Amino acid sequence: MPTREQRVFIVDDDEAVCDSLAMLLRSVGLPVATFDSAHGFLDQLSEDHCGCLVLDIRMPGMSGMELLQRLRDQGSDLPVIFITGHGDVPMAVEAMKLGALDFLQKPFRDQELLDRIQQALAWDSAQREERAARELLRQRLHELTARERQVLDRLLEGKANKVIAAELELSQRTVEIHRSRVMDKMQVRSIAELVQLVLRADEGDSRAI
Repeated sequence: MPTREQRVFIVDDDEAVCDSLAMLLRSVGLPVATFDSAHGFLDQLSEDHCGCLVLDIRMPGMSGMELLQRLRDQGSDLPVIFITGHGDVPMAVEAMKLGALDFLQKPFRDQELLDRIQQALAWDSAQREERAARELLRQRLHELTARERQVLDRLLEGKANKVIAAELELSQRTVEIHRSRVMDKMQVRSIAELVQLVLRADEGDSRAI
């Protein structure tokens, strides 16, 4: 299957449901891929896949809840919209605690599903853009020299140039030069912006700083 293009993945053991949902989504120009089992979806899943997953919560073999747990265990944050029957609502609420984005109770209106899917696709895009931005910031951090990193670490602790110079046994002028290079490489204009940037790069990855 194509990757990197946003796609709506439908996983439901009811072929009629898959077909009707696929027809609806294609009618508004959304790329769709359908699967009749959780295992079938997992067999085709790639970390490059993006978009959202419309998932039946009750299926033979691996349930929708089990599939969601498997995705999270694998580190996938593909947004999931559960389709549930009346008796499945408590289960769907529990699934949202595991990271499902939303759930729809049967029967639902076509437009309601389309609205939820558009929200999920927007969320997916925002998350991917944020991850790309954090990765770029991490790359900038890795481009710092060992000495620049020492200066950066102390700047993040709020230490003045004079204090940093004493701790590193450098002249204050040398610290100022390293500080300037750090600011240039990180593409920031103030210490406050630098701190915010490093915290953003570190979000979800304690190894970044």
